Amino acid sequence: MAEVAEAAVPEVAAEAVFAPRPRLVEGVRAYGLIVSMWLRSTMAYRASFLMTAVGNFTATAFDFVTIMLMFAHVDALGGYTLPEIALLYGASGTAFGLADLLMGSMDRLGRRVRDGTLDTLLVRPVPVLAQVAADRFALRRLGRITQGLLVLGYGLVAADIDWTPARAVVLPLMLLSGSVIFGAVFVAGGAFQFIAQDASQVQNSFTYGGNTLLQYPPTIFAKDLVRGVTFVVPLAFVNWLPVLYVLGRELPLGLPSWVAFLPPVVATVCAAGAGVAWRTGLRAYRSTGS
Repeated sequence: MAEVAEAAVPEVAAEAVFAPRPRLVEGVRAYGLIVSMWLRSTMAYRASFLMTAVGNFTATAFDFVTIMLMFAHVDALGGYTLPEIALLYGASGTAFGLADLLMGSMDRLGRRVRDGTLDTLLVRPVPVLAQVAADRFALRRLGRITQGLLVLGYGLVAADIDWTPARAVVLPLMLLSGSVIFGAVFVAGGAFQFIAQDASQVQNSFTYGGNTLLQYPPTIFAKDLVRGVTFVVPLAFVNWLPVLYVLGRELPLGLPSWVAFLPPVVATVCAAGAGVAWRTGLRAYRSTGS
């Protein structure tokens, strides 16, 4: 099934560029066409899709079950209650799940660089980034997003939140911006693989590892680590800063409360930086000649 689907990519990609379009629009359309091709391939085996989606949901759910078991023995973790941890967990899990669904295939780039199959993407009249990101699009990852939304919903209902219009606005901005930030990390990690070739685990340490880090409150980590994920790799803007503002808690490192409204700005900067890194890595690529 995978071989047939991949063989169809050149025709789908070629269709995407018959008419001249801006590069971004061209890439988005090509991405959509390739994704729709993989979706048709997935839906041809619906029972298999349902089982893998449920399995994905169950596997990720065990992470929060572990946290719940921890709270069976303690009342708070780093000064945070279970509903407050659920807010952190759900926000991070949902944002990461969206990025993983849309850009998770980037971790396969190193394999393509090593075996030379990236060359087949370069000769197609479609942006390489769109092809790599949409490659083997896995709809089963919806299980992670669903689980994150359920935990987030529990946290919003159970946590003691003094709702204001500003706090209500922060939530959707947080989820959208967080997914863009994680997506930028996926792209930047993919760009690094042009040079390192076998660096998927380094990339995963910032993506999957970053998601795990953000599930817990910043108060349990050393200040140097908190500074790193705030000012170096700004994952703190995915959920720490917005959620703490929603909860009415003091932001880490003595940051002012208005910083909680910066995730869209940070996401834009991260996306632009990832784009520069991607173009630099792509120019540095040298074919295997195979």
